[in-house]
Amino acid sequence: MSSHPIALMLERALVRFSRRELASALGVDARTIARWLSGETTPPPYLGGALNALLSTPETQSRGDFTFIDLFAGIGGIRQGFDAAGGVCAMTSEWNAYSQRTYSVNFGAGHQFIGNIVGRVEDVPEHDVLLAGFPCQPFSIAGVSKKNSLGRPHGFADPTQGTLFFEIKEILAARRPSAFVLENVKNLRSHDRGRTFAVIMDVLQRELGYNVQAKIIDGGHFTPQHRERIVIVGFAEETDFDLDDLELPDKTSHRLETILHRTDGTEPFLDHDGGKYFDHDGQRVPERYTLSENLWNYLQRYADKHRSAGNGFGYGLVTPESRSRTLSARYYKDGSEILVAQERGRPRRLTPRECARLMGFPDSFLIPVSDTQAYRQFGNSVVAPVFTELARVMTPHILDVRRRRLSRNEPDVA
Repeated sequence: MSSHPIALMLERALVRFSRRELASALGVDARTIARWLSGETTPPPYLGGALNALLSTPETQSRGDFTFIDLFAGIGGIRQGFDAAGGVCAMTSEWNAYSQRTYSVNFGAGHQFIGNIVGRVEDVPEHDVLLAGFPCQPFSIAGVSKKNSLGRPHGFADPTQGTLFFEIKEILAARRPSAFVLENVKNLRSHDRGRTFAVIMDVLQRELGYNVQAKIIDGGHFTPQHRERIVIVGFAEETDFDLDDLELPDKTSHRLETILHRTDGTEPFLDHDGGKYFDHDGQRVPERYTLSENLWNYLQRYADKHRSAGNGFGYGLVTPESRSRTLSARYYKDGSEILVAQERGRPRRLTPRECARLMGFPDSFLIPVSDTQAYRQFGNSVVAPVFTELARVMTPHILDVRRRRLSRNEPDVA
């Protein structure tokens, strides 16, 4: 048996979880666990934080003030705020295997995890709050444009993603949680001349009987990134909750210098990153994040072409004093929407750790996947502090509605 500190933590975890459960939570197979325990291979540094999360899960759950489910969870950007507000996750659903891995190492096991939620209403436990960042591609400007060009359906006509709202509808109808939070792209409100949004609101308000509010919120209130998303909040009973009660800091107060790696010797060394994203010996970002000469020349030619045609397409060059465009899931392809100017030579992409910071994730957040997958995950995520603030304002109303329903002994209350 290995005496490596992380291997010892693995042994402690196996007291509470089966080897299969532990392997699933860490995003590996059971044979990998066995090799770590035997000392055949050395466990990666990020496992320390992941195992701490796993081992603390039972104590966290016993203190919860309310329960929630996390649907289309991605890497848990919405969940973080509701964890902090005293909530306990009763179930997670996320179909992407790479996102499952990132989610599991950061939030641990100890609750139900379903890959594909479609057609599985009966597997959803009772809960107080439903959280869902349901897929936005059918409604996003980029997604609609691409599907139009390919002659493919979009919005509710999209057979694989557009109908996922109706999975949420079925869960809300069956479980009747006290509240819900839905998140999507800003374009959801104007898609199909407003008809898509009207259908959603009609379902939530008239068919399901929830008191619903919606608001477009720019993540730029919390991080130096322009990122507008629509948030839809509903309560099963009348409350005095108001989305306008959110405290949104001045957007002009945020600059990219707060998320960029610091080259003056003050960049923190993160054991779980293992120096992957920042060279502490050389006090610089690794060279692999600098654009190749061919790619940089191509992006400049592309921008010049559209500029001469009167279009605004092209790369986005930023400095520490700048704010950035919206980070997209395609950032791994060329990084063109956010390129960091460098004193000498070509610009560079953000590192995955900088992307995490741009989305409001703390440096303690573990990134156990490749750069390509990390870029996709952060580009698809939410600006986490938006939902921390939302959870702060919602929580007293969640608890009030829950208390009222419990006092009436309503059977569908968790």
